[in-house]
Amino acid sequence: MTGFLFELSFWLAAPVWLLMIFAPGWGPTARIAVSPWTVVPVLLVYLALAVPVFPELWAAVRSPDLDTFRDLTALADGAGAIWAQVIAWDLLIGQWMYREARRLGISALLMGPLLVLTILLSPFGLLVFLGLRAARSWRAPREDLAATVTDGAT
Repeated sequence: MTGFLFELSFWLAAPVWLLMIFAPGWGPTARIAVSPWTVVPVLLVYLALAVPVFPELWAAVRSPDLDTFRDLTALADGAGAIWAQVIAWDLLIGQWMYREARRLGISALLMGPLLVLTILLSPFGLLVFLGLRAARSWRAPREDLAATVTDGAT
């Protein structure tokens, strides 16, 4: 059952990722991506995996150290629970990135591969996106200023 729940956590998140990557401009995609409720099914899987190992989970978060965390992840349900938590948080990060990219006008052709990177290695994907976002945000006010100066000259 643990193996099934481990895999299910990803498959519950996959449709949202697929929409953001392959149908970013489709109206329902934007409505789905703004909802934090997309992670609830994954969090229910998390609970199903975490409850049986709650004493070990509590020990790992109450007094975190590497050995306690290693003990938790040595348990199938413990590793599965951590995986489901990562899937849920990665999805929330991906949804935020999708919304920010649309707000900033970042190309869907650029965001698709970046979202794939975020699915696979979210810290790398998020760092790349934050750099892209900073560059875009820095450039946007300069472009607005240039447009204001140009409009004022005519």
